[in-house]
Parts: sequence; C-alpha cells; structure tokens
Amino acid sequence: MDFNQYLRLIPDYPKQGIVFQDITTLLGNSEVFHAAVQRVADHYRDKGITKVVGIESRGFILGAAVAYELGVGLVPMRKKGKLPWKTYSLEYSLEYGTDTIEIHQDALSATDRALITDDIIATGGTAYASLELVRKFNIPADNIFICFLLDIHDVPGKEKELLKKHGYFSLI
Repeated sequence: MDFNQYLRLIPDYPKQGIVFQDITTLLGNSEVFHAAVQRVADHYRDKGITKVVGIESRGFILGAAVAYELGVGLVPMRKKGKLPWKTYSLEYSLEYGTDTIEIHQDALSATDRALITDDIIATGGTAYASLELVRKFNIPADNIFICFLLDIHDVPGKEKELLKKHGYFSLI
C-alpha cells in the first residue's frame, strides 16, 4: 500500500517555509490506518516489546493503536507540565524552536523493552530527546526501539546513528 497518497501537505505551517505533512487524512481512513498500525506492529512483533511510549501528541495515536495490537501497555511522553506525577524532563531543539518533554519517573523499569512512537521525524530533535528520557530508566540500548509513520528529512550525524542503534523504522 502506498501510504504517501493519504498525506495532506500544508505549506507555511506552523510558520513560513515549513511544509507540514498532515497525517489526519491517513488516520481518517479506517482501512489505511489499520494497515499502517498492522505494518508497524508486525515490524516489532518479535522484539518482545513490553511498553509503547507515545510522544505527544500524534505519537499517542500511533502508540496507542500499536500497544493495543501488541497487547502491551502505553506510556505517554508529554509536553512540560502535562503529567501529574514526578517526571524526568528534557528540553530540546525543533526545526522551528525549542520544546520540553516529560515522562513519569515510574513509567518504565530497567527490565522493559520499550518502543517509542511518533508521527513524523524531521530534524531528529524530538526523537533524540525521547531516547535520552527513556535511557534514564537504565534500559539496555538493545531493548529500546523507535518508529515513525513518516520520515520527512535526512536526520543528521549523531542523531541518525543513535536512531539506527535503536532499531529505527519509518513506515513512509
């Protein structure tokens, strides 16, 4: 299935010069969304995943569906100030500014095999930050995986190497 045909391109959003790749058209088609979730879940089915970490906000959508399909728990990774318990926090750079993400300090354990999910990877900032937060739980590197619906740029240098080390997979 060509998942690209189910994306909507929105120029100059969220600011001038950015072409936003909208996945809501993919999500809104039940057959296509189901196929996307199946493809991602199948890619990780034999990895022994115990938790799926969904990055706010569109990573929650993919993460929840994949966690359900794999029969494992979902851990939300949220923007600063959105989680009600003690958190690990990390500020990082985006292609159009900075942001901070957090995860509950009791969300994972060193024995988990974690799959981090997000909708899109562009510069790798959010992905790199999410990996750094999950690594705070002392999970061995070969037990942390990361995936995306869409890869829109060539991620540079150390970020790309780190992603490859963690079983990086992108559907589109």
